Amino acid sequence: MMEFRIVTKSFEELTPREMYDLLQLRSAVFVVEQNCVFLDPDGLDDQCHHLLFYQGATLEAYARLLPAGVSYPELSIGRIITSAAVRGTGVGQQLVQKAIAETHRLFGPGPIKIGAQLYAKKFYERFGFVQSSEVYDEDGIDHIKMIRPVEG
Repeated sequence: MMEFRIVTKSFEELTPREMYDLLQLRSAVFVVEQNCVFLDPDGLDDQCHHLLFYQGATLEAYARLLPAGVSYPELSIGRIITSAAVRGTGVGQQLVQKAIAETHRLFGPGPIKIGAQLYAKKFYERFGFVQSSEVYDEDGIDHIKMIRPVEG
């Protein structure tokens, strides 16, 4: 298992370097790799907490943690990404597990809803997410809504 410096911060707590790093990683993956032209800074970042996985000075994985009522009526996790350099190493699993734990720590218990790229459905099912919508197109990529019910 790879070792990371893991940081969770509100928008106001992020340093300019951290903000630059997360926007750069999100752009590298969502805009460049996936050839998806969209405005990533969508006006929600300031209402979220940001989960950053650093290896040395390099941001290798990231997720955005959203309270209920921001993207969906439920809690939510979004912008879940790993850099190309660490894919296939299990970092994505570490990221999602930590994102779920941090979302509940920050915002309390409740179901968590995500908008997942269709190809990642089986990946998210490992963490208790179940498909909750039909397939839809978002910026030219097939997506589905998934929800992780309240445990217990």
